[in-house]
Amino acid sequence: MTEPNTPRISFVSLGCPKALVDSERILTRLRAEGYEIARNHQGADAVIVNTCGFLDSAKAESLAAVGEALRENGQVIVTGCMGADPGPILDAFPNISAITGPQDYESVMAAVHRVAPPLANPFVDLVPEQGIKLTPRHYAYLKISEGCHNACTFCIIPKLRGDLVSRPAAEVLAEAEKLVKAGVKELLVVSQDTSAYGQDLRYGSSAFHGREVRARFFDLAKELGDMGVWTRLHYVYPYPHVDEVIPLMAEGKILPYLDIPFQHAAPNVLRAMKRPGNVEKVLDRIKAWRDICPDLALRSTFIVGFPGETEQDFEMLLDWLDEARLDRVGAFKYEPVAGAPANDLGLPQVPDAVKQSRWKRFMERQQKISARRQRDKVGKRLPVIIDKAFPGGGEGRTKADAPEIDGKVFVSARRPLRAGDIVTVKIDRAEAYDLHGTLV
Repeated sequence: MTEPNTPRISFVSLGCPKALVDSERILTRLRAEGYEIARNHQGADAVIVNTCGFLDSAKAESLAAVGEALRENGQVIVTGCMGADPGPILDAFPNISAITGPQDYESVMAAVHRVAPPLANPFVDLVPEQGIKLTPRHYAYLKISEGCHNACTFCIIPKLRGDLVSRPAAEVLAEAEKLVKAGVKELLVVSQDTSAYGQDLRYGSSAFHGREVRARFFDLAKELGDMGVWTRLHYVYPYPHVDEVIPLMAEGKILPYLDIPFQHAAPNVLRAMKRPGNVEKVLDRIKAWRDICPDLALRSTFIVGFPGETEQDFEMLLDWLDEARLDRVGAFKYEPVAGAPANDLGLPQVPDAVKQSRWKRFMERQQKISARRQRDKVGKRLPVIIDKAFPGGGEGRTKADAPEIDGKVFVSARRPLRAGDIVTVKIDRAEAYDLHGTLV
C-alpha cells in the first residue's frame, strides 16, 4: 500500500531500445528511493520525459510529449537525446523544471529531488533484484555500451551520446544473470555499435565467477550463449570480426540472427555516408555466413534519398537487395538532421516526391523477397516464443523475429499458452511478414 505522502512521478519513454534501457535505470532509481510511478500526469508530483532527438520527426514527437505533460502537470523534467541541445526545448517551453542530457541519471534524480523530495525511509524492498523493466517479463534489453565512435555523416548520435564507452564484461554478464534468474527467456543485446564493444577498454578482462572474461564481442556473445536463453544481437556494424560469431549461431549458442544497418549498396552513396563501401565483399560474406549457418536471419535498415543519390545508385540498391535476399528490412526516407555532417557535403538534395517514389519501390521489392523467404518456412516445425496468449492460441515470434520490429507468428493451440513459453509450431501459412501455424 502506498503511504499518503509518497511522492508520485509520471514517466514518458520515447525513442530506441537504448533509450528504453535508460528509462528502466531511472525508474529503478526512483523506486529504490521510495517514489511511486504514476499512471497519469495529472496528480503526479512531476513528469519525466525521456526524449529522442535523432530525426526532426522524432524531435517533434518529443516536443509534443513535453507540451502535453506541461498542460497536465506543471513540473516537467526533460532528459534523453534532445536534452543534449536544450535550446529548442527552452524556446518552446521556457518554464521547464529541468533539462538533462542522455544517460545523466544523477542529474535527473537531482531534479526530481528538487521538485518532489523523497521520503526519509525509502522502500528499497519494492525494487526487484533485476531492476524495473518496461518490457514483458520474458524478454529484456541488455545494453552493453554507450555512445559511438563512428563518423556516419547522416548521424548525430556521437554528438548526443558521446564516444564509445563499453561496460566491463563482468558487469554485463552479472546483469544478464539477474535477468535470467528473474524469468527472462530472451536477451536482446543493444548498443549504438554492438560489434565495437570493448575497443575503448582495449578488450581488457574482468572477473566473473572466478574467471577472467575479455570485453570483446565474441567473448561476450559466447558467455551469454552459455546462459541457456535466447540471445539476440542488434545494431551490429559489419566489422570483419563479426564473422567469428556465426559458428556460435550454427551451434545454437546464440540466435541465428544479425541486425546489421547496411544503409545502402551504391559505393558513391556509401562513401558520402562514410559507411563501408565494398558491396561485393559484403555479398560474399553473407554467402559465407549462410554456408556456415543456413538458418541465419538477416535484418537491416536502409536510407533512400540521401543527398546525391542518383537513379543509377538507387537501381544498384534494388539489384543488391535481390542478391542479398535479406529476411527483414526497413527503409527510411532521408531527413536532414541539424548538426549532421551530411548537411555540409555540398551534394544535391533529392526532391521529396522522388524520395517517396523510391521508398515505395524499395518496399515493394523487399516485400516480394520477404514473401519468398517466408514461403520457404511453410511446412517446417519452428521454435516460437509466445508474447501474448489468448483462448485458442497465441501470438509469438520465431528465432528470426525481434519484438516490435519484425514479423509475428499467430499460433492455433488446443491447450492454453502462456507468455514466455517457447513451443514448437508447425507453419501452415505465410504472409509477406507474418506466419500462421499450429502448436505441435
